[in-house]
Amino acid sequence: MCGFVGFLYNIEEKKKIIERMSARIAHRGPDMWGEYCDDDIALAFRRLSILDLSEGGRQPMTSRDGRYVIVYNGEIYNFLELRRELEARGREFTTRCDTEVLVAAYEEYGEGIVDRLRGMFAFVIWDKHEKTLFGARDIFGIKPFYYCKPSGGGLIFGSEIKAFLDHPAFVKRLNPRALRPYLTFQYSATEETFFEGVYKLPPAHCFTYKNGEMRVKRYYDYVFEEERIPFDEWVERLDAAVRESVEAHGVGDVTVGAFLSGGVDSSYITAAMMPAVTFSVGFDYHKFDETVYAAELSERLGIKNVRRMLSADECFDALPAIQYHMDEPQSNPSSVPLYFLAEIAAEHVKVVLSGEGSDELFAGYDWYNDTPAMRKYKKAVPSFIRRVASAAASRLPYFRGRDFLIKGSGRPEDYFIGQALIFPEREAAAVLRPEYRIGPSPHELTAPVYARVADLPELEKKQYLDLVLWQPGDILQKADKMSMAHSLELRVPFLDKNFFEVARKIPSDYKVNEKGTKYVLRAAANRTLPDDWANREKIGFPVPIRYWLREDKYYGFAREYFNLPQASEFFDTAALNRLLERHRSGTENNGRKIWTALIFLVWYKRFFIDEN
Repeated sequence: MCGFVGFLYNIEEKKKIIERMSARIAHRGPDMWGEYCDDDIALAFRRLSILDLSEGGRQPMTSRDGRYVIVYNGEIYNFLELRRELEARGREFTTRCDTEVLVAAYEEYGEGIVDRLRGMFAFVIWDKHEKTLFGARDIFGIKPFYYCKPSGGGLIFGSEIKAFLDHPAFVKRLNPRALRPYLTFQYSATEETFFEGVYKLPPAHCFTYKNGEMRVKRYYDYVFEEERIPFDEWVERLDAAVRESVEAHGVGDVTVGAFLSGGVDSSYITAAMMPAVTFSVGFDYHKFDETVYAAELSERLGIKNVRRMLSADECFDALPAIQYHMDEPQSNPSSVPLYFLAEIAAEHVKVVLSGEGSDELFAGYDWYNDTPAMRKYKKAVPSFIRRVASAAASRLPYFRGRDFLIKGSGRPEDYFIGQALIFPEREAAAVLRPEYRIGPSPHELTAPVYARVADLPELEKKQYLDLVLWQPGDILQKADKMSMAHSLELRVPFLDKNFFEVARKIPSDYKVNEKGTKYVLRAAANRTLPDDWANREKIGFPVPIRYWLREDKYYGFAREYFNLPQASEFFDTAALNRLLERHRSGTENNGRKIWTALIFLVWYKRFFIDEN
């Protein structure tokens, strides 16, 4: 895992500019760096050496005939298979790294290369002869890719937005359309970013840039097709798939560790992998420490466990650094412990495996499950009547039972926007200044996604929406940025192309039923893990922000930000302060709303005040 930057722009001193841009993301690859410049393009690369530690893995890398130049971030897990295929076609290789295979595969297959790749990646390949840039991002969006078109023409691109700050043609401006959806979703939920004119290449998309025109297209989609076989057969098939993916993700010439909480996902990966060391963090608050479970499982498996308890002071002190590395404001509280977890892991290893993606693939979130009352309602009342009741309820002012009737429609299009809902749409508008009440509404963001899967069952519609929006925008954004802040490669075996081909066929009732969520995965894990770990209720990565913000010190921290001069540019600060006071008094739990507004202001100050 590494990082790259580049630009197509007619400007003098390309080399000096690309060096400054590269230095900005040195944390992504402190082991090695390189650059390439010609009359048309400048490319730079920062390497975290994991596979083929020799100079042979240096990037930018040029094809054997000198025509193509590649910079690439990630891992291709089937590169040896591709290499054998290419060798059978007469191609020769001089290194053991996947980068050489990637550029050779592009020579052989052109844009069709993306259909052959199994891995996490973002890359660009420059064709010197055709003056064409081709790039792609992996199917889940594990690795980031940003780009912008400056006003003078050309293209700036790279692994992190912050590298763009050092390009003379880049004008740093806040995107006013980003704040409204952020307050609801807690992350940047559109292809636009918080920097005006900067975009994300969506997951499962590739592009071609030539003569000033950029053509972007989707090359893969998440298709759910139920395969009805006995439950026990699915358990066996799934267990085999987990073990195969974990083995594939263990490739490398360095030691590989694992993140370990008390939940089933990381525990299952750890038991299947049996790494030399696991890593855990917790908080010095009652019920906010799962490290005891991680320590106990590690002891049972005979694995060393490195763990650390975090204080509130550490977490608040780190917020500016966390948001700097995040590039965009992202208020998922679990980003904070993840930042420290990556820090302690990086003291011991260069690579860790982690459990991201399991909840989206196997329906592990509470939103995916029906309450007993809802299950009874759906069974007793025909679907067309429930939909009529839902439509009627949605047009009425709030009353007790209104949300129940809307959710009872069986149409997630009517109520589900993903795993995070911080400020409901009207409340978001109420705390914002009028000029920031623009930007897409939650429905405007989710409707086109749902339109692509109109014929899917209710559960798979929710899963699809989360795979498209929540997972890359929140889960994988923080996974990449918090690990790379400490020069650590994080791999996610559940988010694997081959593994998804198995998971997508599991029947809905094997994933969620009256016995709970992730039912089939827990059964598969139970073949290796004790009951306590396979069946433990999902906790996530709990952070005690609710309690912190009622303490004088951290209440004061938030109040100071809410009353900064720049806060009034975006917010009705009186409204923010009311949220804070009511939370402090205990009459309301506004912790997540306060945190979301606070994180934006921390991010804004870091990039637009401190950076100047």
